[in-house]
Amino acid sequence: MTSEKKDLRTTIRQSLTATQNGTVTILSSLLAVEDLLGYVPPEAIEEVANFTSSTTNDVWGVASFYTNFRFTPPGDHVLEVCWGPSCHMLGAQKIVKEVLDTLDLEGEGDTADNAFTFKYNTCLAACGQAPVISIDHQLMGRMTPEKAKERILSVKATSKKGNLQKG
Repeated sequence: MTSEKKDLRTTIRQSLTATQNGTVTILSSLLAVEDLLGYVPPEAIEEVANFTSSTTNDVWGVASFYTNFRFTPPGDHVLEVCWGPSCHMLGAQKIVKEVLDTLDLEGEGDTADNAFTFKYNTCLAACGQAPVISIDHQLMGRMTPEKAKERILSVKATSKKGNLQKG
């Protein structure tokens, strides 16, 4: 086992043992891993099985049942558009169109450069600020298609500056 794999397994174990809730389930364990890593790697299936005294088949059954789990790393930035009733009624569909056009995507997924992962969210719990988007868990309300495009371009520009400074 490579040191990178050992480090990943250690990180997964730490996320599992750090859960505050007294009830430990396969689902809560998978959520803890995904909250930390942004996805559920194959190593996590094994670690969750060990942690919950389950089989890998049981864990995989839960993980594959819920469509919101990812099994590959997300893009550098995760952008979500709320699709709940308030957001939908107040223009989310126009925001989705602009986001997809700006990211050059046809639907949920990752951009070709892996800079963004786009997903729909059934509720971002900010109905009073509808329509709402989230970039890297930062909520932005009273969104318009124009403001969504500006935010995406701003994040792209900031990311490129950071990459130029590192190189």
